[in-house]
Amino acid sequence: MADQSIPARLAAATAVVLLAAGCSGEDSATPSTPTPSVTGTIAPPTTSTSTPSPSSSGAIPAGSPSNVTTGLDVPWAVAFLPDGDALVTLRDKGEVLRVTPTGQTSSLGTIDGVNADGEGGLLGVAVSPTFATDQTVHFYFTSANDNRIVRTTLGADGFGSTTTVLTGIPKAGNHNGGRIKWGPDGFLYVGTGDAAQSNRAQERDNLGGKILRITGDGKPASGNPFGNSPVWSMGHRNVQGLAWGKDGTMFASEFGQNTWDELNVIVAGKNYGWPEVEGIQDGDGAFVAPIAQWATSESSPSGITVGADGAVYMAALRGESLWKIQVSGARRQGEPIRLLENRYGRIRDAVSAPDGTLWVLSNNTFRGQPRAGDDRIIRVPIG
Repeated sequence: MADQSIPARLAAATAVVLLAAGCSGEDSATPSTPTPSVTGTIAPPTTSTSTPSPSSSGAIPAGSPSNVTTGLDVPWAVAFLPDGDALVTLRDKGEVLRVTPTGQTSSLGTIDGVNADGEGGLLGVAVSPTFATDQTVHFYFTSANDNRIVRTTLGADGFGSTTTVLTGIPKAGNHNGGRIKWGPDGFLYVGTGDAAQSNRAQERDNLGGKILRITGDGKPASGNPFGNSPVWSMGHRNVQGLAWGKDGTMFASEFGQNTWDELNVIVAGKNYGWPEVEGIQDGDGAFVAPIAQWATSESSPSGITVGADGAVYMAALRGESLWKIQVSGARRQGEPIRLLENRYGRIRDAVSAPDGTLWVLSNNTFRGQPRAGDDRIIRVPIG
């Protein structure tokens, strides 16, 4: 990778796992054999005869995972429309699919200007919280010059014209961030990466290595911590997961480098330490520590969601799992629980569906080991 290993002072007693690992990220094609931590189980998938993992208190009860749709080519993000259908982005093709709850899939066309290179391409999608009246959808993608956000409308005849609302997010072959989600406050949050130059994360005026908070027009949101700046938090390496608890607590997942991947609670104006620290560290409190960490071989976290049961569910690429993190407000409760381990390969996204299930998106057609039917959306019931 382009950036160099950064020494980190780690508190091993608070570690979720104790396994040292190599560089974390989508750039790791083959996961190393993980050391089991807390493992949960679910009933076997309806399309597989694989042997389930040993049972534990982390089991997802009530029902079996099942395919919603299959045959997707490098899918990246899922976002639901008010009618229950979902939009799915295909990173390399720059294409957007519409998927019904019964799995009927249709193409809505491509987004102009997408430049798929390395880990870049068509990434995040966010459906307006007032879609019923404005029909607005935002996309985050890699262009020839940068990562950017555009706005368009979706009607009966497909997408309308696009308007660019934010440019200048650094791009590279990796660490492009890409997740966008509407927060409960009505503003659009954006997870960016350091674009393989770690110093960007500590430069307040640089959009790389940050979480941004903007209006639908791309302007800095009112109440942002650094004046007329879109920056909400800084010191991030590569943020690909954003979610909120029912009480408004904001969570973000973050790729580590050589040692620890993270789940953070995000507070306005705070610094999360990259590249000075990685994972939970001793120190003077200058940086915010994660509430959970994983060895890089066990995670490489991408999309996250808060389920109907209030737990955070985190997609793991290299770890080929879905991690369940039980929380109470901003505090973790107990140890994270590993689900779907090695069932579906690399997992890119996890989204709460209107019916209370999770839609989990596999990602084996890029740097994985595709199996028949990949890539797919899996419906996962939770208790």
